[in-house]
Amino acid sequence: MKKSSILLSATLLCYAAPAVAAPAACPAWNASVPPGANITAASAPFFIDTSGLDLKTAPPTRDPANPDYPRASALADGAVPSPRADGNFIIGPSHPAASETAVHPGVPRGRVLSFTMSSTDSVIYRPGMVRDDADDCLNAAIYGAHIAPGDASDVIVTSSHPGQWTRSVDVYVPAGHLPRAAPFIVFGDGGPAGFFNERQFFTTLDNLIHRHRLPPMLAIGIGAGGQDAQGSERGREYDAVSGTYAEWVEREVLPRVEHTAHVTLTRDPDARATMGISSSGAAAFTMAWFHPELYHRVLAYSPTMVNQQWPHDSALPGGAWEYHDDWAGPRHAARSVEGVHLKAADGSPGAPLIANAPHKPIRYWFETGDRDLFYPAAPLADGMHDWVLANEHMAKVLAAANYRYQFVFARDAVHVDKPTVAQTLPEALEWVWQGYKN
Repeated sequence: MKKSSILLSATLLCYAAPAVAAPAACPAWNASVPPGANITAASAPFFIDTSGLDLKTAPPTRDPANPDYPRASALADGAVPSPRADGNFIIGPSHPAASETAVHPGVPRGRVLSFTMSSTDSVIYRPGMVRDDADDCLNAAIYGAHIAPGDASDVIVTSSHPGQWTRSVDVYVPAGHLPRAAPFIVFGDGGPAGFFNERQFFTTLDNLIHRHRLPPMLAIGIGAGGQDAQGSERGREYDAVSGTYAEWVEREVLPRVEHTAHVTLTRDPDARATMGISSSGAAAFTMAWFHPELYHRVLAYSPTMVNQQWPHDSALPGGAWEYHDDWAGPRHAARSVEGVHLKAADGSPGAPLIANAPHKPIRYWFETGDRDLFYPAAPLADGMHDWVLANEHMAKVLAAANYRYQFVFARDAVHVDKPTVAQTLPEALEWVWQGYKN
């Protein structure tokens, strides 16, 4: 066929071919009250409290004066709480970066070593968990998911299946002398592909260690297992309310760190800290909660203390929400989780894990932004997906149980707000390590 005939045929095909329907739009990330949510009947299941919310913004802007939030000290704009002060604080709306987050001439730089881990070499997380999402629809399986009949807290994910994961682990080793048994801080969402700004964090450690505001310590950044939310490896590890992730770190990650960096890591829980952001922030708290013999010190930005645990656990149907509040669903029978007896649900706050368990030696710094996440997956209109309310209630139950904590509410701040992290990180680290003796 001549070239001119080919072009003519192609042209005719273009005109003759039936119209192709435009691809369906991806299910959208939500930032407002989910359609059909219960926002009027507080005593009914899955109530979403919208009091104190400015619904003109997305996500809604929360008012720190909300009477359901614990009282907090409002600081001057640009100021941060003292590393020696406990309690609740309000900062912002300006968030200038702390000078300690920048490189300073004459300050010795630590070195960073890296290695890769794979599910094929794991015992605890083999196989991994993979969710089939459309290539151009991030988290479509969650944003457009269905929920179990009669249970708004149980999302159905049919596209999740066993699979493989690989991840990077970065190990910061400070300049100068380390103790024979080295203190360390371990954090999630690390590695070159992680959500956390490792370079800024390691620079901050350089400066604070050099100025003797922190003890010399290693920092271990563990990459997430892949994807996000329910049905993913990241969600499986970080959002689980159990000791499994801490046990994986202890048995499979830390020995590799010691081998790679040629160090001995301390076994003293008072010389070990955990840190994270969003779901890895929830995991940081969970590591210390279920294994206080391993960790006493925790730091988290916008921790996901909401109902993200998946697969759904009928023994703890509210996931991390049940650290600070009871399940928001219908009444259920008394049950026991990890040896902690929980009373029958009656819709009242004050019957969560923290309130029911013996006091644990945990020191916890955490932060949330006034425009933090609010029901990002619209199908999960379960009364347990307001990040700000979750962390405000964490502050309440921690205070009632006499825990050492510092909680920061940041004005004009979103989820894991980068300017807020750069403003608060040095003092947050100092607060977390208060009382440590070499």
